[in-house]
Amino acid sequence: MVLVILMFLVGAGAVLGGYALMTRLPAALGARRLNQRLADLSAPIGVESAENLVKRAPSGPLPALDRMMAGGGPGAGLAKLIDQSGVQTTPSAIIVISLVIGIVAALAVQVLVGVPFLPIVAFAAGAATPTCYLLFRKSRRIARFEEQFPEALDLLSRALRAGHAFQTAMGMVADDLKEPVGPEFRKTFDQQNFGLPLRDALFQLADRIPLMDVRFFTTAVLIQRDTGGNLAEILDNLSHVVRERFRIRREIRTKTAHGRFTGLVLLALPAGLGIILTFLNPEHMGLLFNNRLGQQMIGVAIVMQIFGFLWIRKILDLEV
Repeated sequence: MVLVILMFLVGAGAVLGGYALMTRLPAALGARRLNQRLADLSAPIGVESAENLVKRAPSGPLPALDRMMAGGGPGAGLAKLIDQSGVQTTPSAIIVISLVIGIVAALAVQVLVGVPFLPIVAFAAGAATPTCYLLFRKSRRIARFEEQFPEALDLLSRALRAGHAFQTAMGMVADDLKEPVGPEFRKTFDQQNFGLPLRDALFQLADRIPLMDVRFFTTAVLIQRDTGGNLAEILDNLSHVVRERFRIRREIRTKTAHGRFTGLVLLALPAGLGIILTFLNPEHMGLLFNNRLGQQMIGVAIVMQIFGFLWIRKILDLEV
């Protein structure tokens, strides 16, 4: 009987709570939206709070370390890499994650393998994993920027022909284009809008995006501001050059596909053959892993495989 009464009370409470939520929640949300709208309308026009004007750096797990690394040296390079990769993190967070991954990898190798000096290699590889991820994200982001950059140049050219100022045209690019071109132009637009000279803002854009096309764009804009000329026509020509470079690069990638596939096969063949032989004849392959000379041979083979793969990549990497 007590259980039935409790179930009745819980059910009745759930029904009454749901009814109260359905009847009162829309009115509460509407009143909240109305108050927010009235607060926005009553705010002074053209006046921003000091909190919106101050640039705040993201805080990591070790703020003191972030402040110390912001002064220069390797910390500044790591912060620049994080900014170029587009990852929302801090240098101290990357350092903490690197140490944790390195320690976990070293302990796992020590427990599972037990080979001397191998935990040190595992720690180094694990600690380098976050930095390698940032480098990968940076390369992908810069590649997307380079692919979208001609569209930004076309939009700038059309805005200039329509009679807009260059700063206004940059704001239009920041509003209309997506990541990563839009946010990068937004940073440049905000920097010069809050008082930084346009020359310095463009130089910082070229520093964040290490592309030759961005340097050409910065140089063309600054020369045009000093000497005059038709900037819209210059941007059109630069956009055409970038698109032609993409076309040639795709043709080269098509013609070098056989070499890249050969490099991948040569890299994966020894590892795959070793795994197959381990299943077919474990005793024979066990000598290679348990004997010290065999371990040295495996290390030399891994180094040579990596060197050969990088050499093939270098041969096929043609600058356009």
